[in-house]
Amino acid sequence: MTEQAPGRRAGRIMWVLAWGAGLLLATHFFGIWEARRHNPNQTPQSLHGDGYIEVSLASSRQGHYVVNGQIDGHDVTFLLDTGATQVAVPSAVAERLGLQRGAPIVISTANGRATGHRTSLDSLRLGDIELHDVAALIAPGMDGDEVLLGMSALKQLEFSQKGGTLVLRQSTLQ
Repeated sequence: MTEQAPGRRAGRIMWVLAWGAGLLLATHFFGIWEARRHNPNQTPQSLHGDGYIEVSLASSRQGHYVVNGQIDGHDVTFLLDTGATQVAVPSAVAERLGLQRGAPIVISTANGRATGHRTSLDSLRLGDIELHDVAALIAPGMDGDEVLLGMSALKQLEFSQKGGTLVLRQSTLQ
């Protein structure tokens, strides 16, 4: 085995380090790209008109409407679900947000019946749209960190869908 010249060895080490850094950067940017495909509404933009606020949402690659927002000032990710009667908060998220567990209620889920708890959200924010005193459920057994944005919130808004875009509109006239 012959010994390599110090300059050549350093060149190979730099080559390996450059490839490693390139792989790390590619992994990082691919992760960001994938997250944006799942949630293209990470920073929802609001449009203010005469007597209304609108937020337009693009659908994810699966055709769902996922959007970052806030509950009681804490960042959350919502999955809009017009088939859900209430806003449904996974137990782990409810605990992180410090939501109070109210009266127990039997709920029907994809996994069968479960006992959830009623709660109330002081505020719920999507872009510049803000709702107050929104009825919600703390739902046990929900996987992930996404909060289902059900009709207890959506009924306070006008919404329309066209071509992969959902427009939420809140009237600012009282």
